Amino acid sequence: MGDVIYEIHPNLCTECVGHYDQPQCQLFCPVDCIPLDPQHVESQDELMDKYKKLIAQKSTSN
Repeated sequence: MGDVIYEIHPNLCTECVGHYDQPQCQLFCPVDCIPLDPQHVESQDELMDKYKKLIAQKSTSN
């Protein structure tokens, strides 16, 4: 709503794999405005690999 626009970066989104059973953005968005991007289809294994890489990067940057 309003001027604020949220964008989900496909290289950083794991669709909540590693944290939740389903994507939280889709669950809590007040309108049906977060479709899956057909340009960035990933399997559960690919999403888990991305999650592990992001967590490893975060651990080494501290």
